[in-house]
Amino acid sequence: MMTCFAPQPRSFILAGFLVGALVSGAQAQDTMTARGTFEGQATGTVELAQTASGQLHLTAVLQGLPQGVHGFHIHEKGDCSSSDFKSAGGHLAGDKAHGVMAEDGPHPGDFPNIHVSTDGVANIEYFSSGLSWEMLHDQDGSAVVVHEGADDYSSQPSGDAGSRLACAVLKADN
Repeated sequence: MMTCFAPQPRSFILAGFLVGALVSGAQAQDTMTARGTFEGQATGTVELAQTASGQLHLTAVLQGLPQGVHGFHIHEKGDCSSSDFKSAGGHLAGDKAHGVMAEDGPHPGDFPNIHVSTDGVANIEYFSSGLSWEMLHDQDGSAVVVHEGADDYSSQPSGDAGSRLACAVLKADN
């Protein structure tokens, strides 16, 4: 389960559960992390870190996106080589249906929509308990994708969020 917070003046900050140790800045020395750099219509970075509680903490900053609401997902392949980013495959799904509105959902790679302000910037922060480090770093890796439209949280298989605007391959630091 994820929760979103109120917008900030120039961009939206989306956040999930607040974990006391992370809020205070304390993290384990052996934290596993993965990073990626977006390419496509937006520039920016994404980072995922395993928390002591077992959740994954995702943070991202993007610039150059069109104002509005955009789908934001982790896709099943660590490949952003095609110009339409379809080389990243579908959402990282496991054995789940797409969307929080689906009875058997959501996919582990489903995240809430991001809201981009008039300056084209999005600051993103999520926690996920349904996504594991092993899912991200299987044989073909994974990528984070930003879509042109909003995810409706229910359409199968991927939320009807439209074409892919930006893509970042996740690479483990350790």
